[in-house]
Amino acid sequence: MTAPHQAFRWQLTIDCRDPGRLVTFWAPALGYVVQPAPDGFETWNQWYLSVGVPAEELNLDEESGGADRLIDPTGRGPRIWFQVVPEDKTIKNRLHLDLYAVERDRPYEERKRTNSAWAEDLVEAGARIVSVTDEPAYERYFVTLQDPEGNEFCLG
Repeated sequence: MTAPHQAFRWQLTIDCRDPGRLVTFWAPALGYVVQPAPDGFETWNQWYLSVGVPAEELNLDEESGGADRLIDPTGRGPRIWFQVVPEDKTIKNRLHLDLYAVERDRPYEERKRTNSAWAEDLVEAGARIVSVTDEPAYERYFVTLQDPEGNEFCLG
C-alpha cells in the first residue's frame, strides 16, 4: 500500500451564472483581490479567447474584462474560481463557507454585534439573510445568508 497523496495547493471552484457579480461580492467579503490576468494579457477575456474559448461563451461587454478568480493577498487562503455553468442553482449547497469576523472565543455579545453589522453590510452588497440563530443560553449566534446567486454561507 502506498502513502496517501496530499494536495500541496488547492482551489475552491464555485459554479455560477455571473462570475463578475460574484467576484465583486466575494472579494470584499473575504478580504481577497481579483487575480490578475495571466502574463501577456490585459484581461481574462483576452486570455480565454487565446486558449480557444468561443467569444459567445464570454461576457465581452463586462467592465471587469471577464475577471472570474480571486486570490488571498496574503497568500494563505485558497484561490477561488467562479466557473460559468448554464444552469441556475436549484438546491441547497452541500458545501458552504463559515466566515468569522472575530475569534470564536470572544464574548457572545461582541460576536453577535459584529456579525449582525457584517450581515447588514453584506445584504447591502447583494446577499439575502436566510435565517438567524440566536441562542444566548448556549452563547451561540450565527447568520445564514445567500450570496447574489443563492449560494449559502454563514457568519459566526
